Amino acid sequence: MEEKTKLKYELKKQLAHLKTMKGSGTELISVYIPSGQAIHETSNKLRGEAGQATNIKSKSTRKNVVDALERILHHLKSYGNVAPQSGVAIFCGNVSDNPAKVDIELFTIYPPTAISVQIYRCDSRFFLEPLDRDLMVKDSYGIVVLDGRECTLAELKGTNTRILSHIRSMAHSKMRKGGQSARRIERIIEESIEYYYKHIGEHMDRYFVNTVKGVIVGGPGPAKEDFVKMSPFNYQIKVLGVVDTGYTDEYGVREVMAKSTDILSEQQAVQERVIIERFIKEVVAGGLATYGEAEVRKALESKQAKQLLISEGVTYKRAKLVDTTTGEALFVTSKNPFDLQEKIKAVGGTVKVESEVSLVDDLIMLADTQGIDIFVVSPDTAEGAQFLGSFYGIGAFLRYR
Repeated sequence: MEEKTKLKYELKKQLAHLKTMKGSGTELISVYIPSGQAIHETSNKLRGEAGQATNIKSKSTRKNVVDALERILHHLKSYGNVAPQSGVAIFCGNVSDNPAKVDIELFTIYPPTAISVQIYRCDSRFFLEPLDRDLMVKDSYGIVVLDGRECTLAELKGTNTRILSHIRSMAHSKMRKGGQSARRIERIIEESIEYYYKHIGEHMDRYFVNTVKGVIVGGPGPAKEDFVKMSPFNYQIKVLGVVDTGYTDEYGVREVMAKSTDILSEQQAVQERVIIERFIKEVVAGGLATYGEAEVRKALESKQAKQLLISEGVTYKRAKLVDTTTGEALFVTSKNPFDLQEKIKAVGGTVKVESEVSLVDDLIMLADTQGIDIFVVSPDTAEGAQFLGSFYGIGAFLRYR
């Protein structure tokens, strides 16, 4: 799971970069080669496309397309006979934003999920939809919390929880003392409860059939067990488990998530909650965890860190400053260009920015170099937001103190 979060972060970053690029004509080439595909088949197809490109009317577009195809054909020679295990997506073309200048660049992506399609596309934008789909969470889960009076339905997908519906029972609201016998009142209540359960089942059919991997049912008291035993919902909906909760509203949904760790062990939201809660406990107890850029960087460099926790929400950059007179280098972290300029002024002397990268990428690169596990935290969960707000989005579990 840790490696998966890092790979998805890297893919998201690569796609964001490619989406900023636009060709002056239909001259940006996208090539998808499936896992195990014979390279010579793709090469032959691209040579054919190079022959067709001679028919392009615009001289500049024609030249840029042919040059890009030649660059890709040369690159394919590095793969041997077949495509890599996960397949490869290759993007190449003139990405210069200056009409008077040509800048043919080539980008390769080896996605976390194996490519299964063979695609050639030449357009004014790179064709990224197949890789965008790779970022989408494929599995979602239904959550139903109920008692005899009310019910809440929700969907858990990746790190996001969405409330779908609130349902109220009318079983007890119209019962009054009067001429009716106790047995008749009891039967009316039973019928009303049965109707209430069927109403919940109808909502489950509407929201969960063919859309979720399974459903977890929670709530206080025996109503949840009675509901599951009655099963007033489509047979295709799989109940993964039943848990006790104290509430039947949004808090009840959160309780279900908290008590369904084993059931939802593959869900990123639950995985994040477990890791962040463990991290907070260690920090509060003065145990094997630390946070903040300076402390975490020190732990990474000395290999004291066992695992890096880094939030996607961290927007700071790390710049390398070089004194043009002495050649001395200095690294600074800044939150925006203005902040960087203020820090350069504070340093004084003849200093220039030699390089600048995002702080997230810098720490991931450092952890990678040291062979330290990495877990990328989403800022979209309650725990992820707390990690970003209270711990600057930078933390680490330690091997020792």
